[in-house]
Amino acid sequence: MKIKLQQVIDAIEEADDNWTGFYDSQTGETVWLGDRDFDDDYEETEELIETSENRFYRLPTKYDIHEYSIIEDFVDDLPAGAIRNELMNAIRGRGAFRRFKDGINYHGIEQQWYDYQADAYKRIAIRWCREEGLEYEE
Repeated sequence: MKIKLQQVIDAIEEADDNWTGFYDSQTGETVWLGDRDFDDDYEETEELIETSENRFYRLPTKYDIHEYSIIEDFVDDLPAGAIRNELMNAIRGRGAFRRFKDGINYHGIEQQWYDYQADAYKRIAIRWCREEGLEYEE
């Protein structure tokens, strides 16, 4: 069974501190394991994942994604000039994500950012599939 690349990308987009996604190679579905405090089915899901060898693959987490690095790469790839310099300063220190969002909105390059981010997520998804030895389809 091939995993749909969009399924991995969706998991990347939904990655947060409270839930971990797993690809179920038997059903082709994404299974979510939440924090014990948030997930009523935690014990059951955890046991299924732990006792089913070679069935579940942990999908990329927010720690595998490195959103800040993607932002840095985006800014580095901008043409030299005032916008690039302004965003370079904006992404330093506390409040970097908010200043970055404000900056791309102000300069009208939001779509350019979203396209760049989507491409980065796709590369992460492809790399994850290859590392896990899973065939994928677009």
